[in-house]
Amino acid sequence: MGSRHSRLSKGLFKGLFTAAALAAAALTATPSLAELKGLEIIAPASPGGGWDQHARTLQQVLQNQKLASGIQVANIPGAGGTIGLAQFVTAKKRSPAILVGGQIMLGAIVMNKSAVTLDQVAPLARLTGEYTAIVVPADSPIKSFADLLQKFKADPGSVSWGGGSAGGSDQILAGLIAKTVGVDPAKVNYVATAGGGELLASALGGHVTLGMGGYNEFAPQFQAGKLRAIAVSAPQRLAGSDTPTLKEQGVDLEFVNWRGVFAQTGAKPAEMKELQEAVAKAVASPEWQDILKQRGWIDQYQPADQFAAFLKEERARIEGTLKDIGLTK
Repeated sequence: MGSRHSRLSKGLFKGLFTAAALAAAALTATPSLAELKGLEIIAPASPGGGWDQHARTLQQVLQNQKLASGIQVANIPGAGGTIGLAQFVTAKKRSPAILVGGQIMLGAIVMNKSAVTLDQVAPLARLTGEYTAIVVPADSPIKSFADLLQKFKADPGSVSWGGGSAGGSDQILAGLIAKTVGVDPAKVNYVATAGGGELLASALGGHVTLGMGGYNEFAPQFQAGKLRAIAVSAPQRLAGSDTPTLKEQGVDLEFVNWRGVFAQTGAKPAEMKELQEAVAKAVASPEWQDILKQRGWIDQYQPADQFAAFLKEERARIEGTLKDIGLTK
Protein backbone atom coordinates (compact mmCIF):
# COMPACT_ATOMS: atom_id res chain seq x y z
CA MET A 1 0.00 0.00 0.00
CA GLY A 2 1.10 3.62 -0.54
CA SER A 3 3.65 2.79 -3.22
CA ARG A 4 5.34 5.65 -5.05
CA HIS A 5 3.71 4.65 -8.30
CA SER A 6 0.24 4.54 -6.76
CA ARG A 7 0.80 8.03 -5.36
CA LEU A 8 2.06 9.20 -8.71
CA SER A 9 -0.96 7.88 -10.61
CA LYS A 10 -3.35 9.25 -8.03
CA GLY A 11 -1.57 12.61 -8.18
CA LEU A 12 -2.53 12.96 -11.81
CA PHE A 13 -6.19 13.30 -10.94
CA LYS A 14 -6.50 15.48 -7.85
CA GLY A 15 -8.68 18.51 -7.61
CA LEU A 16 -11.97 17.20 -8.98
CA PHE A 17 -14.91 19.59 -8.98
CA THR A 18 -18.64 19.01 -8.81
CA ALA A 19 -20.41 19.97 -12.01
CA ALA A 20 -23.65 20.95 -10.36
CA ALA A 21 -22.05 23.70 -8.24
CA LEU A 22 -19.68 25.03 -10.87
CA ALA A 23 -22.14 24.97 -13.75
CA ALA A 24 -24.85 26.51 -11.60
CA ALA A 25 -22.48 29.34 -10.71
CA ALA A 26 -21.74 29.89 -14.38
CA LEU A 27 -25.45 30.01 -15.17
CA THR A 28 -26.34 32.51 -12.47
CA ALA A 29 -23.47 34.78 -13.49
CA THR A 30 -24.54 35.08 -17.14
CA PRO A 31 -27.61 36.27 -19.01
CA SER A 32 -29.70 34.04 -21.28
CA LEU A 33 -27.75 32.59 -24.20
CA ALA A 34 -28.49 32.92 -27.89
CA GLU A 35 -28.34 29.72 -29.90
CA LEU A 36 -24.97 29.05 -31.57
CA LYS A 37 -25.31 28.60 -35.32
CA GLY A 38 -23.33 26.09 -37.39
CA LEU A 39 -21.13 24.77 -34.57
CA GLU A 40 -18.45 22.25 -35.60
CA ILE A 41 -17.16 19.69 -33.08
CA ILE A 42 -13.84 18.02 -33.92
CA ALA A 43 -13.29 14.49 -32.57
CA PRO A 44 -9.57 13.86 -33.24
CA ALA A 45 -10.01 10.08 -33.37
CA SER A 46 -11.86 7.35 -35.22
CA PRO A 47 -15.61 6.81 -34.68
CA GLY A 48 -16.60 4.75 -31.66
CA GLY A 49 -13.98 5.77 -29.12
CA GLY A 50 -14.22 8.03 -26.09
CA TRP A 51 -13.55 11.33 -27.87
CA ASP A 52 -16.06 10.49 -30.60
CA GLN A 53 -18.65 9.51 -27.99
CA HIS A 54 -18.12 12.78 -26.15
CA ALA A 55 -18.38 14.81 -29.36
CA ARG A 56 -21.66 13.17 -30.35
CA THR A 57 -23.09 13.33 -26.84
CA LEU A 58 -22.27 17.04 -26.65
CA GLN A 59 -23.83 17.50 -30.09
CA GLN A 60 -27.02 15.79 -28.89
CA VAL A 61 -27.33 17.76 -25.66
CA LEU A 62 -26.52 21.15 -27.21
CA GLN A 63 -29.16 20.56 -29.86
CA ASN A 64 -31.82 19.19 -27.53
CA GLN A 65 -31.28 22.03 -25.05
CA LYS A 66 -31.52 24.53 -27.95
CA LEU A 67 -28.05 25.88 -27.19
CA ALA A 68 -26.73 25.31 -30.72
CA SER A 69 -28.06 24.30 -34.12
CA GLY A 70 -26.61 22.93 -37.34
CA ILE A 71 -23.95 21.06 -35.35
CA GLN A 72 -21.53 18.91 -37.34
CA VAL A 73 -19.12 16.35 -35.87
CA ALA A 74 -15.92 15.72 -37.83
CA ASN A 75 -13.55 12.80 -37.11
CA ILE A 76 -9.86 13.51 -37.74
CA PRO A 77 -7.99 10.47 -36.37
CA GLY A 78 -4.30 9.83 -35.95
CA ALA A 79 -1.26 10.20 -33.70
CA GLY A 80 -3.13 10.38 -30.41
CA GLY A 81 -5.23 13.32 -31.50
CA THR A 82 -2.30 15.48 -32.59
CA ILE A 83 -3.31 15.38 -36.27
CA GLY A 84 -6.76 16.65 -35.43
CA LEU A 85 -5.21 19.19 -33.04
CA ALA A 86 -2.89 20.50 -35.76
CA GLN A 87 -5.73 20.83 -38.26
CA PHE A 88 -7.89 22.56 -35.66
CA VAL A 89 -5.14 25.07 -34.88
CA THR A 90 -4.28 25.84 -38.51
CA ALA A 91 -7.81 25.75 -39.99
CA LYS A 92 -9.16 28.93 -41.49
CA LYS A 93 -12.00 29.95 -39.22
CA ARG A 94 -15.41 29.67 -40.93
CA SER A 95 -17.82 29.03 -38.04
CA PRO A 96 -17.72 28.38 -34.27
CA ALA A 97 -15.66 25.26 -33.60
CA ILE A 98 -14.56 23.23 -30.60
CA LEU A 99 -12.13 20.34 -30.20
CA VAL A 100 -12.62 17.34 -27.91
CA GLY A 101 -9.40 16.18 -26.25
CA GLY A 102 -7.99 14.78 -23.06
CA GLN A 103 -5.19 13.17 -21.14
CA ILE A 104 -4.25 10.93 -24.07
CA MET A 105 -3.46 13.99 -26.17
CA LEU A 106 -1.00 15.35 -23.59
CA GLY A 107 0.99 12.12 -23.69
CA ALA A 108 0.82 11.92 -27.49
CA ILE A 109 2.18 15.46 -27.85
CA VAL A 110 5.25 14.42 -25.85
CA MET A 111 5.71 11.02 -27.50
CA ASN A 112 5.22 12.34 -31.04
CA LYS A 113 7.27 15.49 -30.40
CA SER A 114 4.35 17.40 -31.84
CA ALA A 115 5.04 20.91 -33.08
CA VAL A 116 1.47 21.84 -32.16
CA THR A 117 0.54 21.69 -28.46
CA LEU A 118 -2.38 22.61 -26.22
CA ASP A 119 -0.70 25.99 -25.72
CA GLN A 120 -2.16 26.86 -29.13
CA VAL A 121 -5.80 26.26 -28.19
CA ALA A 122 -8.07 27.87 -25.60
CA PRO A 123 -9.39 25.61 -22.80
CA LEU A 124 -13.19 25.70 -22.61
CA ALA A 125 -14.06 23.09 -19.99
CA ARG A 126 -13.01 19.81 -18.49
CA LEU A 127 -15.99 17.48 -18.83
CA THR A 128 -15.61 13.93 -17.57
CA GLY A 129 -13.35 11.14 -16.42
CA GLU A 130 -13.54 7.41 -17.10
CA TYR A 131 -11.94 4.39 -15.50
CA THR A 132 -10.01 1.94 -17.67
CA ALA A 133 -11.14 -1.63 -18.21
CA ILE A 134 -8.73 -4.45 -19.05
CA VAL A 135 -10.50 -6.95 -21.28
CA VAL A 136 -9.85 -10.27 -23.01
CA PRO A 137 -11.85 -12.24 -25.59
CA ALA A 138 -14.53 -14.44 -24.05
CA ASP A 139 -12.68 -17.57 -25.20
CA SER A 140 -9.27 -16.41 -23.94
CA PRO A 141 -7.34 -18.88 -21.76
CA ILE A 142 -6.75 -15.90 -19.45
CA LYS A 143 -9.66 -16.08 -17.03
CA SER A 144 -8.50 -13.57 -14.42
CA PHE A 145 -6.02 -10.80 -13.82
CA ALA A 146 -3.96 -13.27 -11.79
CA ASP A 147 -3.64 -15.42 -14.92
CA LEU A 148 -2.50 -12.37 -16.86
CA LEU A 149 0.12 -11.41 -14.27
CA GLN A 150 1.48 -14.95 -14.16
CA LYS A 151 1.99 -14.92 -17.93
CA PHE A 152 3.33 -11.37 -17.91
CA LYS A 153 5.89 -11.96 -15.17
CA ALA A 154 7.12 -15.20 -16.76
CA ASP A 155 7.56 -13.66 -20.22
CA PRO A 156 6.65 -9.95 -20.51
CA GLY A 157 6.96 -9.93 -24.29
CA SER A 158 4.39 -12.70 -24.65
CA VAL A 159 1.64 -10.37 -23.43
CA SER A 160 0.50 -7.75 -25.94
CA TRP A 161 -1.33 -4.80 -24.42
CA GLY A 162 -3.72 -3.28 -26.96
CA GLY A 163 -4.77 0.28 -26.31
CA GLY A 164 -5.01 3.78 -27.70
CA SER A 165 -2.21 5.90 -29.07
CA ALA A 166 1.42 5.75 -27.99
CA GLY A 167 2.06 7.70 -24.82
CA GLY A 168 -1.64 7.90 -23.98
CA SER A 169 -3.43 6.90 -20.81
CA ASP A 170 -3.57 3.20 -21.73
CA GLN A 171 0.17 2.93 -22.22
CA ILE A 172 0.83 4.94 -19.07
CA LEU A 173 -1.41 2.58 -17.08
CA ALA A 174 0.28 -0.49 -18.62
CA GLY A 175 3.67 0.91 -17.59
CA LEU A 176 2.46 1.70 -14.07
CA ILE A 177 1.05 -1.81 -13.69
CA ALA A 178 4.35 -3.31 -14.85
CA LYS A 179 6.42 -1.20 -12.48
CA THR A 180 4.07 -1.89 -9.56
CA VAL A 181 4.30 -5.68 -10.03
CA GLY A 182 8.09 -5.63 -10.50
CA VAL A 183 8.41 -5.85 -14.29
CA ASP A 184 10.54 -3.37 -16.27
CA PRO A 185 8.05 -1.05 -18.04
CA ALA A 186 10.37 -1.01 -21.05
CA LYS A 187 9.44 -4.68 -21.59
CA VAL A 188 5.73 -3.95 -22.00
CA ASN A 189 4.67 -5.09 -25.47
CA TYR A 190 2.28 -2.24 -26.15
CA VAL A 191 0.25 -2.22 -29.38
CA ALA A 192 -1.05 1.27 -30.15
CA THR A 193 -4.24 1.73 -32.16
CA ALA A 194 -6.25 4.70 -33.38
CA GLY A 195 -8.81 3.74 -30.73
CA GLY A 196 -12.50 3.07 -31.19
CA GLY A 197 -13.23 0.49 -33.87
CA GLU A 198 -9.60 -0.51 -34.45
CA LEU A 199 -9.00 -1.33 -30.80
CA LEU A 200 -12.27 -3.22 -30.54
CA ALA A 201 -11.46 -5.29 -33.64
CA SER A 202 -8.02 -6.15 -32.24
CA ALA A 203 -9.48 -7.22 -28.90
CA LEU A 204 -12.34 -9.23 -30.40
CA GLY A 205 -10.08 -10.89 -32.96
CA GLY A 206 -7.50 -11.94 -30.40
CA HIS A 207 -4.83 -9.92 -32.22
CA VAL A 208 -3.72 -8.66 -28.80
CA THR A 209 -3.62 -10.54 -25.50
CA LEU A 210 -5.75 -7.88 -23.85
CA GLY A 211 -7.47 -4.62 -24.65
CA MET A 212 -7.48 -1.45 -22.56
CA GLY A 213 -9.99 1.37 -22.77
CA GLY A 214 -12.93 3.12 -21.20
CA TYR A 215 -15.29 0.65 -19.55
CA ASN A 216 -18.25 1.98 -21.48
CA GLU A 217 -16.51 1.57 -24.84
CA PHE A 218 -16.52 -2.21 -24.32
CA ALA A 219 -19.90 -2.46 -22.57
CA PRO A 220 -21.90 -3.75 -25.59
CA GLN A 221 -19.34 -6.53 -26.09
CA PHE A 222 -19.58 -7.52 -22.42
CA GLN A 223 -23.34 -7.74 -22.74
CA ALA A 224 -23.04 -9.80 -25.92
CA GLY A 225 -20.64 -12.21 -24.21
CA LYS A 226 -17.82 -11.49 -26.68
CA LEU A 227 -15.40 -9.82 -24.27
CA ARG A 228 -14.69 -10.34 -20.57
CA ALA A 229 -13.39 -7.63 -18.24
CA ILE A 230 -10.74 -8.93 -15.85
CA ALA A 231 -9.93 -5.65 -14.07
CA VAL A 232 -10.98 -2.02 -13.79
CA SER A 233 -8.81 0.89 -12.60
CA ALA A 234 -11.48 2.32 -10.25
CA PRO A 235 -11.14 2.62 -6.46
CA GLN A 236 -14.12 0.27 -6.07
CA ARG A 237 -16.26 -1.87 -8.35
CA LEU A 238 -18.41 0.14 -10.73
CA ALA A 239 -22.15 0.25 -10.14
CA GLY A 240 -23.85 -2.67 -11.85
CA SER A 241 -20.56 -4.43 -12.59
CA ASP A 242 -18.88 -7.41 -10.93
CA THR A 243 -15.46 -6.67 -12.49
CA PRO A 244 -12.83 -6.60 -9.72
CA THR A 245 -10.57 -3.59 -9.33
CA LEU A 246 -6.80 -3.66 -9.71
CA LYS A 247 -6.52 -3.00 -5.98
CA GLU A 248 -8.63 -6.03 -5.16
CA GLN A 249 -6.16 -8.09 -7.16
CA GLY A 250 -3.02 -6.87 -5.44
CA VAL A 251 -2.04 -3.98 -7.75
CA ASP A 252 -2.17 -0.79 -5.71
CA LEU A 253 -3.29 1.59 -8.46
CA GLU A 254 -6.24 3.81 -9.31
CA PHE A 255 -6.37 5.52 -12.67
CA VAL A 256 -8.87 7.82 -14.43
CA ASN A 257 -8.75 9.28 -17.94
CA TRP A 258 -10.24 12.79 -18.29
CA ARG A 259 -11.77 14.52 -21.34
CA GLY A 260 -12.43 18.16 -22.10
CA VAL A 261 -13.13 20.66 -24.87
CA PHE A 262 -11.10 23.49 -26.41
CA ALA A 263 -11.72 26.48 -28.68
CA GLN A 264 -9.55 28.14 -31.29
CA THR A 265 -7.43 30.96 -29.87
CA GLY A 266 -8.55 33.24 -32.70
CA ALA A 267 -12.14 33.26 -31.46
CA LYS A 268 -13.44 36.69 -30.51
CA PRO A 269 -14.11 37.33 -26.79
CA ALA A 270 -17.87 37.42 -27.37
CA GLU A 271 -17.76 34.07 -29.18
CA MET A 272 -15.57 32.54 -26.47
CA LYS A 273 -18.12 33.65 -23.89
CA GLU A 274 -20.93 32.10 -25.92
CA LEU A 275 -19.06 28.81 -26.23
CA GLN A 276 -18.21 28.71 -22.52
CA GLU A 277 -21.81 29.46 -21.55
CA ALA A 278 -23.21 26.86 -23.97
CA VAL A 279 -21.00 24.13 -22.53
CA ALA A 280 -21.78 25.19 -18.94
CA LYS A 281 -25.53 25.05 -19.64
CA ALA A 282 -25.18 21.69 -21.42
CA VAL A 283 -23.36 19.98 -18.55
CA ALA A 284 -25.79 21.42 -16.00
CA SER A 285 -28.78 19.93 -17.83
CA PRO A 286 -30.56 16.82 -16.49
CA GLU A 287 -30.06 15.25 -19.92
CA TRP A 288 -26.25 15.46 -19.62
CA GLN A 289 -26.30 14.20 -16.05
CA ASP A 290 -28.46 11.22 -17.07
CA ILE A 291 -26.04 10.36 -19.88
CA LEU A 292 -23.11 10.44 -17.43
CA LYS A 293 -24.87 7.82 -15.34
CA GLN A 294 -25.78 5.69 -18.35
CA ARG A 295 -22.25 5.71 -19.74
CA GLY A 296 -20.41 5.45 -16.45
CA TRP A 297 -18.59 8.74 -16.99
CA ILE A 298 -17.38 10.56 -13.90
CA ASP A 299 -18.48 14.18 -13.51
CA GLN A 300 -15.27 16.27 -13.59
CA TYR A 301 -16.58 19.58 -14.93
CA GLN A 302 -14.29 22.60 -14.63
CA PRO A 303 -14.96 25.97 -16.28
CA ALA A 304 -12.36 27.55 -18.55
CA ASP A 305 -10.14 29.29 -16.00
CA GLN A 306 -9.92 26.32 -13.65
CA PHE A 307 -9.43 23.93 -16.56
CA ALA A 308 -6.53 26.06 -17.84
CA ALA A 309 -4.84 25.94 -14.41
CA PHE A 310 -5.42 22.18 -14.22
CA LEU A 311 -3.81 21.69 -17.64
CA LYS A 312 -0.57 23.38 -16.59
CA GLU A 313 -0.20 21.02 -13.65
CA GLU A 314 -1.38 18.00 -15.63
CA ARG A 315 1.15 18.55 -18.39
CA ALA A 316 4.02 18.52 -15.90
CA ARG A 317 2.63 15.39 -14.21
CA ILE A 318 2.15 13.52 -17.48
CA GLU A 319 5.66 14.36 -18.65
CA GLY A 320 7.07 13.24 -15.30
CA THR A 321 5.09 10.00 -15.34
CA LEU A 322 6.18 9.12 -18.89
CA LYS A 323 9.77 9.61 -17.81
CA ASP A 324 9.30 7.70 -14.58
CA ILE A 325 7.96 4.61 -16.33
CA GLY A 326 10.65 4.73 -19.00
CA LEU A 327 8.67 5.94 -22.02
CA THR A 328 10.72 9.13 -22.40
CA LYS A 329 14.14 10.26 -21.28
